[in-house]
Amino acid sequence: MGPLVSDEQYRRVVGYIESGIEEARRWQPAAHLRRERGWFVRPTVLTNTNPRMKVVQEEIFGPVVCAVPFSDRDVDAIVKRANDTIYGLAASVWTQNLSLAHKVARGLRAGTVWVNCHNVFDASLLLAVQASGWGREMGEEV
Repeated sequence: MGPLVSDEQYRRVVGYIESGIEEARRWQPAAHLRRERGWFVRPTVLTNTNPRMKVVQEEIFGPVVCAVPFSDRDVDAIVKRANDTIYGLAASVWTQNLSLAHKVARGLRAGTVWVNCHNVFDASLLLAVQASGWGREMGEEV
């Protein structure tokens, strides 16, 4: 994983991590890396989050993920929780149940929805919706 783009972004991402770990659980191999050779942040996974937390509601643009387990018994609740944000740049659904993955993916309001992968897309497809990105990016409709 490469460095973040600037000291400002480094401080922003570290701030999100620090605000998240006050209430959530964190899995991270070690503390943030030193900035002498670039603005590196170790990948961080936050669990035990809640929908009101800043790290859940906002776009972090750093190596941070909020892992939210779910039950496949209530697909509507899963989709409602995932859509409870003003952002919608991208979403990932991770599950062994392909039928469930398709049901959830259809309900998500996001520019791109991946199943069991992330950041893999065709550059000719439309990207970005809601308050994310620069509007309708890429694609022939632009």
